[in-house]
Amino acid sequence: MNTSRPLVLIVDDNATNLDLLVNTLKTEYRLGIAKNGPNALAYAAKHKPDLLLLDIMMPEMDGYEVCTRLKANPGTASIPIIFITAMSETVNKTRGFELGAVDYITKPFHAAEVKARIRTHLSLKEMRLQLESQNVRLEHQVAQKTVEIREMLNASIRSMALMAEIRDPYTAGHQQRVAQLACAIAEKMGLDPKTIEGLRIAGILHDVGKIRIPVSILSRSGSLLDAEFEMLKIHSRVGFDILKNIPFPWPVAQIVLQHHERLDGSGYPQGLKGEEILLEARILAVADVTEANSSFRPYRPANGIEAALTKIAQKKGKQYDADAVTACQELFAGEGFEFDTGSAHTDPLL
Repeated sequence: MNTSRPLVLIVDDNATNLDLLVNTLKTEYRLGIAKNGPNALAYAAKHKPDLLLLDIMMPEMDGYEVCTRLKANPGTASIPIIFITAMSETVNKTRGFELGAVDYITKPFHAAEVKARIRTHLSLKEMRLQLESQNVRLEHQVAQKTVEIREMLNASIRSMALMAEIRDPYTAGHQQRVAQLACAIAEKMGLDPKTIEGLRIAGILHDVGKIRIPVSILSRSGSLLDAEFEMLKIHSRVGFDILKNIPFPWPVAQIVLQHHERLDGSGYPQGLKGEEILLEARILAVADVTEANSSFRPYRPANGIEAALTKIAQKKGKQYDADAVTACQELFAGEGFEFDTGSAHTDPLL
């Protein structure tokens, strides 16, 4: 037997009808035969025919019930069903289509008509399978390209972050640790994963504007002069200018621009207040201040996390977002949060 030929299951309790259909189709198709509904369901589940010719009026279980059960079973739901019956009322045909049949042939039938309709629906099924296969291939290609684009984005972000760190080696890893803490705060506050991903990127890049700051200022071991501090303050604006034309799906440039703004308007560079500041920027500010005050700087030893948490607590709701401060405190106090000491060398988006 040529198993490459399509398999058609004929379901009819009338021996004469079975003989007619078998004689009509046997040269072109492999055929299965079932004389009642239960046998048809068992055969279809086991052999997965390519198409099913189904009589409606049968004892035990009529064709409508057989069709309903086939369509309810994921393993047989995609099998095209053509009803062949003497029932010619429109209401009968409509019910068959509503149950999922693809066609309806009225008895007495013509052999040429049966063959033509079977060929049509087998061709449609083949085209559908080809389309599904093509869609799977396209989805795989899109997923692969997405991974490649993400890897390029990761590499670009790492490179941009390293530009600032090379000029300011005393704060190496600061941007990554700030991003790590900011994302943990955001997650605790219930922000959605897409927003957190944007915050992560902004955290990694929030000090990229320091590439414009003289090394003598970045590595200064004593207090900065007023003019030097004013020079340092331009880094958020420079970071914005570097990032503003990159088509991120998040407001990364604005978050970087605003990460030194404060709720009471005392921040820079725009003097924004309250909710004029993006939520992501308010979260990033808390993470930035916490990490910076806990870590070593050329002009002072590391203060430790307790001192850093005390500082943000003193200005909670005044300069720093209250919810972000609370989340930060809870992370360290009750949840054992620790900075990733290897974060300077890790993938910024993971």
